[in-house]
Amino acid sequence: MNGPVAEVATAVRRFLDEVRPEHVTVAVSGGADSLALAAATARLVPGASAVVVDHRLQPGSGDVASRAADICADLGLTARVELVTVEGPGGPEAAARKARYAALRPKDGVVLLGHTLDDQAETVLLGLGRGSGPRSIAGMRAYDPPWGRPLLGVSRATTRAACVEQGIEVWDDPHNEDPSFTRVRLRREVLPLLEEVLQGGVAASLARTAAQLREDCDALDELAHAFEGDCCAVTDVAELPVALRRRVLRSWLIAEGVPELSDSHLRRVDALVSEWRGQGGVWLPGGFVARRAHGRLQVEPES
Repeated sequence: MNGPVAEVATAVRRFLDEVRPEHVTVAVSGGADSLALAAATARLVPGASAVVVDHRLQPGSGDVASRAADICADLGLTARVELVTVEGPGGPEAAARKARYAALRPKDGVVLLGHTLDDQAETVLLGLGRGSGPRSIAGMRAYDPPWGRPLLGVSRATTRAACVEQGIEVWDDPHNEDPSFTRVRLRREVLPLLEEVLQGGVAASLARTAAQLREDCDALDELAHAFEGDCCAVTDVAELPVALRRRVLRSWLIAEGVPELSDSHLRRVDALVSEWRGQGGVWLPGGFVARRAHGRLQVEPES
């Protein structure tokens, strides 16, 4: 069997064959990506379940969530709706994402997310535009326990065609048409222009770039993990290649409990080694400060 349904099913089967999870849950929004994923999973994994998160950010969101859960149940999945409250720093997108992932996090097994090739391309472009460093440009991983993304090699057009082929009625989120969201403008303006100027294949090329960079990052992370010196001693880390030194410092800061390190944070900490001129401490997320004193680095809660 060929066609979009088969392409989605093949991607999901390959992911499951590699990961072999004990239990599978599909995160469903009601859009084409997640419903195509849900339909394939229902056929491949008897006993799989689906979770629909209702962010309660739009009028009628409860009805949308209920319809999505009903579709999943008709497909053969055990489905439920999770209500969340979206609040906190970082803007509505970040707050909604945090609430959604908290509601989806399982006790065991894997949660499948409907991110596609197009989502990966958008993520890479965002990282490039913001100068967020190689980890951001490397995009999303297909498997980042407990999250699984089987469709990173499948286009958004394919998931929609798969739903049409199966007679699955999808919901189009109006937020996906709102140009006030950066991702929407990337999707509707930037990527189509790049496709036109570069004569096609841009999304796939960006995804390949992400995969190549991710391999490089993984190799450097392994070398950083194998570092046997004292990561707090300036003399031990100063002679390391820059990319490796920053990974050693990153591992040390994470071990000390510093959360959500950005490339900018890491570069400022690295400057305590590579550009030392007696400067003061570096303020870090979570209320921490990194300092250099007597040839050693230290990190402590901000006083």
